[in-house]
Amino acid sequence: MNDELKKTQHSAFSTDNSPKALSTQNSTKSQAQNSIVDRSFAFAVRVVKLCKYIEKQDRVSCTLANQFLRSGTSIGANVEETQAGQSKADFVAKMSIARKEARETHYWLRLLKESEIVPESQLSEIVQEADEIIRILTAIVKTAQARNSNDK
Repeated sequence: MNDELKKTQHSAFSTDNSPKALSTQNSTKSQAQNSIVDRSFAFAVRVVKLCKYIEKQDRVSCTLANQFLRSGTSIGANVEETQAGQSKADFVAKMSIARKEARETHYWLRLLKESEIVPESQLSEIVQEADEIIRILTAIVKTAQARNSNDK
């Protein structure tokens, strides 16, 4: 593995998701919502940095990097939009889109691994984070949908 990939891996795949870091979030919003805002943004930064590395490779790699970049950064953008949602239904819709984008991002990560564009060992942390984001978004959507149906 070359030094550039090692440097990219270190900066792109590392975040502080310790319980202490997550527990210091703004108390006016739910812990999960605040966590997902920060985590999805940090994830997007990691996606951008990984794409910078991938785009230095061949044309096919660049094409995959573009798809990965779009879906990986869209997660955080949609989560961010929920912070100023116009209604509960709007909140659920944006979080649902973020969840779909997270699933698509997971697909691109699998493809990058299986096509040997990026070594599996270098993707394990970001794949794990994508899985966790999907689970968090799924829980948020289910909870919000349940609350919306109870409000009716």
